Amino acid sequence: MRTVLMVAEKPSLALSIAKILSKGNCTSRKGLNGACSVHEYPGSFQGQSVRFKMTSVCGHVMSLDFIGKYNNWDKVDPAELFSKAPTEKKEANPKLNMVKFLQVEARGCDYVVLWLDCDKEGENICFEVLDAIQPVMNRVREQSVYRAKFSSITDTDIWNAMDHLGEPNRNEALSVDARQELDLRIGCAFTRFQTKYFQGKYGNLDSTLISFGPCQTPTLGFCVERHDKIQSFKPETYWVIQAKVFKGKDSPLTLDWSRVRVFDREVGQMFVNLAKTSRVAQVELVSKKEKVKQRPQALNTVEMLKVASSSLGMSPQHTMQIAERLYIQGYISYPRTETTHYPENFDLKGALKQQSSNPYWAEEVKALLSTGLNRPRKGSDVGDHPPITPMRAASEGELGSDGWRLYDYITRHFIATVSQDCKYLQTTIDFTIGSEAFSCSGKTLISAGYTAVMPWQGIPLEEALPACERGDTFTVDEIKLVEKQTSPPDYLTEAELITLMEKHGIGTDASIPVHINNVCQRNYVTVENGRKLKPTNLGIVLVHGYYKTDAELVLPTIRSAVEKQLSLISLGKANHQQVLQHTLDIFKRKFHYFVDSIPSMDELMEVSFSPIAASGKPLSRCGKCHRFMKYIQAKPSRLHCSHCDETYSLPQNGAIKLYKELRCPLDEFELVLWTSGPRGKSYPLCPYCFSNPPFRDMKKGMGCNECTHPSCQHSLNSLGIGQCVECDGGVLVLDPTSGPKWRMACNTCNVVVHFFEHAHRVQVAQESCEACDASLVAVDFNKTRTPLPAGETQHTGCVFCDPVFQDLVELKHATMRYRGGGARRGGRGRGRGRRGNPKKPKDKMAALAAYFV
Repeated sequence: MRTVLMVAEKPSLALSIAKILSKGNCTSRKGLNGACSVHEYPGSFQGQSVRFKMTSVCGHVMSLDFIGKYNNWDKVDPAELFSKAPTEKKEANPKLNMVKFLQVEARGCDYVVLWLDCDKEGENICFEVLDAIQPVMNRVREQSVYRAKFSSITDTDIWNAMDHLGEPNRNEALSVDARQELDLRIGCAFTRFQTKYFQGKYGNLDSTLISFGPCQTPTLGFCVERHDKIQSFKPETYWVIQAKVFKGKDSPLTLDWSRVRVFDREVGQMFVNLAKTSRVAQVELVSKKEKVKQRPQALNTVEMLKVASSSLGMSPQHTMQIAERLYIQGYISYPRTETTHYPENFDLKGALKQQSSNPYWAEEVKALLSTGLNRPRKGSDVGDHPPITPMRAASEGELGSDGWRLYDYITRHFIATVSQDCKYLQTTIDFTIGSEAFSCSGKTLISAGYTAVMPWQGIPLEEALPACERGDTFTVDEIKLVEKQTSPPDYLTEAELITLMEKHGIGTDASIPVHINNVCQRNYVTVENGRKLKPTNLGIVLVHGYYKTDAELVLPTIRSAVEKQLSLISLGKANHQQVLQHTLDIFKRKFHYFVDSIPSMDELMEVSFSPIAASGKPLSRCGKCHRFMKYIQAKPSRLHCSHCDETYSLPQNGAIKLYKELRCPLDEFELVLWTSGPRGKSYPLCPYCFSNPPFRDMKKGMGCNECTHPSCQHSLNSLGIGQCVECDGGVLVLDPTSGPKWRMACNTCNVVVHFFEHAHRVQVAQESCEACDASLVAVDFNKTRTPLPAGETQHTGCVFCDPVFQDLVELKHATMRYRGGGARRGGRGRGRGRRGNPKKPKDKMAALAAYFV
């Protein structure tokens, strides 16, 4: 019997599709990587009996990166990244072993059906999957690779996709490859250069990375452009005439002046005087006109993101995450689409019937089903996916707060597209008071139409205008000149920014949320109340600097042109390699010009930021000049010696303090202690060794808990106890600063082991455990709180094996918690001592000899 392998983009999607195609009769098992499952069932394919294997990946299988040596910021000239630096495809998440998993499952299979998401990224993942599995699949004479096209996880759509299989689109995959390579090469070159240049000069930039992106930077440019308009705005004073009139006992009407406003007070006063010559307002014209408020077009991604931000207060990134979850669970159709037109064969009535039992809109849905659906407005058909539509009924309890709010909007929008337009009567009354013309208008609802389900777009209830006709007179209540001022525009909202990005072709419906999120993460923009985007000092100076050096780096024009070229690749109308080369040549020239012009950008930085030598507070002594170095807390936190003009990196996202004024035996730098908080890890480190690894088996960014110095009292050799109980490469290291709540922590993962609370002293002994080779621990307990038998206060033993210590050890790892040392015995981590080395010699000189030999 032949075997058909089927691959979806996410594990939950694979399960949903397998249940539909197997009619609920599939057997499931975990894959070798633990993240993906395999669902198997018998069936027929291309007229023959086969065994189906449905599994998935977890997003992209591979990611693009430079080969190893070009990832070293210190040794590589950023200009080389444009052409000289070779790239390679690496596993996107090496821990998942995705390639090996796919090959194991594909071995011996005859056909593959690709159920990846139906967009350009999905096509790209199709070919990543094929590159992994085709070498191990059986060779068959007929076609062996098939592509399923679907827009929702419903029985109808999935079976329809299975019955009309096609082939993956190589051109769409190539356009994604081109975008990835362009963003990698251009982004990394500019980012590395400006990050090193500015962080080496200024101490209060407060951003770990001064990043540049071909889409990200124009996105920031829109925000700064609005900021500049606000700053340069000069308010102007103007005057309007406010008139109030009444008839009989009716409440007064406030009239609008036909001249709207004047910018000269004396002229305004003249018009007031002319109007005041009459005490009555005469009706010149009463016009009544029936008007229509059109129902919305079908919903696409950009419109959903705008409404979610402006009305639901949800960020674009968060909105897309929720929409993807709703799609995977089968509640809505595919949420990434540019189309606003339903295909002719779309079952609008079927989708509407699904909503007939929901109490929030059941009345409107039943009325529509009985009177007949209104044909949706004609939108644009981009040829990707149908508009975003609810696929099955749901309740708030099923979806959770934010999930329900988004689903509620999507459903109401869908119902509105097949409802009638909103109709209302607009009445306008024109008056003259003296020689001046005034008017007032009011709206009266005729039929609510679609606003019954989208009440926020409804016609507001207004007090009815008094009945009158031409020639009637009203008494003038008051006429006065009111002084006002023009006001500046407000900061861009996320919704306005999305509109600008779409208009100028910056990013795609899928990547727009990512670019907006990036400018916020980099501290270029902050999100204020009402989801308004206010640029930070750093964001403003960067954009002004780009305008000063090369405006095209920040203007949307060049990126928009690149996006058009990428679209041509996906349509097969442009050569992938030629587009890539041409674009890189342009940006390479721009990069060299930017490097030459950086002093003019630096002039702006000098005005706004403090030199690194003037930033921070004295903390620890430099090992070279023995003067105090300053600790700069602003991101990225670092130490700077102004005498030597050297800057030393530090671990991020934690607190730094001086470590007992102790010094590193290798370079005389004072040690500092990094801690992630009272419940987290802490370890000492030498600022010089952290940036300049002293031993060949150490990497940049390692603290004393990973240092392989053979005799230093702070090193792994002195404080390491045993292999981590959770991860493969980590070692559990005693935290000597943690007493009286003693603990040891893994120097690789986030495992923390609490032990010997209230002990007076805990030390790592020279001896090793004979059973597991972990280092023994000598504990000196407090006399009044000793847990040892017969009131003893001292004991030396193995944390993992000694029965005396069993109940005194508590492991914490994220939400997992194990009680008692014995609970983990027999698992990983009992043995192999420190890094699996043989037992260390007792004598320090022998230790040194053993290390260097």
